[in-house]
Amino acid sequence: MTHVVTEACIRCRYTDCVDVCPVDCFHAGPNFLVIDPDECIDCAVCVAECPVEAIYAEEDLPADQTHFIEINAELSQQWEVISRSVGALPDADDWKDKTGKLDELER
Repeated sequence: MTHVVTEACIRCRYTDCVDVCPVDCFHAGPNFLVIDPDECIDCAVCVAECPVEAIYAEEDLPADQTHFIEINAELSQQWEVISRSVGALPDADDWKDKTGKLDELER
């Protein structure tokens, strides 16, 4: 099993989760983070660190977020590994409580 970053991260990209990851499985895109399912060791340390509750164990994903399993797998192969936190996106606080953000995902 692996952990998955879901829609809540889009346009926020808080990186608190990155600092606690023992295996550097996070990858950063323009406005979203993903987890490489081949690198994740399922430790769950990142879950509690996410201020927008965007990270789930694969088996706990809400039904409307299961498509993010594929999105994480795909984009983790395209984006660079991030191993240290960086500041959130400038307007992250404006987006953190919004839903229906999939169209905002920049690939």
